[in-house]
Amino acid sequence: MALPRSTRPLNSTGCHTRQGMRSRARGSRRAGLAAAVLTALAAWSLAPAAGAANADAPPAAAPVLAIKAAHLLDVRQGKLLDQAVVLVQGERITAVGSRLAVPAGARVIDLGAQTLLPGLIDAHTHLTGNPEDAGYNHVALSAPRMALSGARNALRTLRAGFTAVRDVGAEGYSDIALRDAIDAGDVPGPRMRTSGPALGITGGHCDDTFHGPQYHAVAEGVADGVPEVMKKTREVIKYGADVIKICATGGVLSFGDDPRASQYTLDEMKAIVAEAHRLGRKVAAHAHGGEGIRLAVLAGVDSIEHGSYIDDEGIRLMKEHHTWLVPTQFLHGWLVDNAEAIKLPAPLLAKAREVGPQAHRNFARAVAAGVPVALGTDAAVYPHGLNAREFSAYVAAGMSPLQAIRAGTVDAAELLGWSDRLGAIEAGKYADLVAVAGEPLKDVRTLEDVRWVMKGGQEVPMGR
Repeated sequence: MALPRSTRPLNSTGCHTRQGMRSRARGSRRAGLAAAVLTALAAWSLAPAAGAANADAPPAAAPVLAIKAAHLLDVRQGKLLDQAVVLVQGERITAVGSRLAVPAGARVIDLGAQTLLPGLIDAHTHLTGNPEDAGYNHVALSAPRMALSGARNALRTLRAGFTAVRDVGAEGYSDIALRDAIDAGDVPGPRMRTSGPALGITGGHCDDTFHGPQYHAVAEGVADGVPEVMKKTREVIKYGADVIKICATGGVLSFGDDPRASQYTLDEMKAIVAEAHRLGRKVAAHAHGGEGIRLAVLAGVDSIEHGSYIDDEGIRLMKEHHTWLVPTQFLHGWLVDNAEAIKLPAPLLAKAREVGPQAHRNFARAVAAGVPVALGTDAAVYPHGLNAREFSAYVAAGMSPLQAIRAGTVDAAELLGWSDRLGAIEAGKYADLVAVAGEPLKDVRTLEDVRWVMKGGQEVPMGR
């Protein structure tokens, strides 16, 4: 059996440089390590015989955890369950009930007078970005730096009660690196659906518009024409994308484009959607303007992000096709109020001032018409960890507190394709839970102060 590289004999170079001396010192240390590894390998080689008698023994059952709270919100029925008990074994919920009997030997977490809810879900984040990255600051960031920043933001998001997110647009596949690190247990954070680089046209919202022409800078996701967009869709899936993000219209935080103007053509978007769906991925379309929304819905996208200028035709089509609206409302006020602090370029601030009021008015129209809504915040345009402020923006637009909460739990889980595991406190689902001190059905702003978080049966340390 070949030994690990660190245990192989080291060649002596005979070099008299400082580098050579350091190499010989390292060689001495490695020799000691090699001996330790050889000893461990010898012991390991005896293990199968010693453990053979227990090879057929069933694995030990995970211990039972009982979580008690004064109330539990059933997001499907819209009712509070009093004297709630949730039983958890491993990562999953095994039983839920009022005054449920606690098995002997179970560990008990008593949350007292608090209210339990399912872990919250944000369907539109950019965990590897930050408000101060807006405008020209962004061009100085490397993908590794963004990924490391994302690790900090992931923990802030988790502590805010958001145990799952859909991350839609990150350079250098930094979001996918973050997702994989969280899944491996390297860093704490929410469950993630990730897109990698967003797809867009040359010079569009998803292209690099911050460099001068002499640099010939093009964003990773740029693709024009049907053959190119099919290839780019396959490429981002190759590198780990769970969902495809496209730019169907212009945007706010980019130069030289109009949020009301469509960008990808219907044929291009149809090609992306067909390829993504064939390969088992959903498609999220950044779309502010009415024409871009219409074309994206007709192309078959699964969600419209922002929808700021949605019109009657867009509303009708989204209802007909059951296309989700992810409205990102809270960010508009924050961005305008903090533009100077984050050094937002004047042309982008002018667009933000124009789009925000339109977005609020048209979202209220979409809510009144019954367009399906999943909560999304565009976290990174505002500081991570404030995600729950989106709920009160939905109530201000005409939703009931229950409708807003459903948008950030069971409905968002459906959009993410995770209805079988997230979105409600039910047997068989992941033990992703949050607790708040107030009554969210009376005041949805209680969700802005989450007191306790559990992800997959593990309590999240709540230090700031």
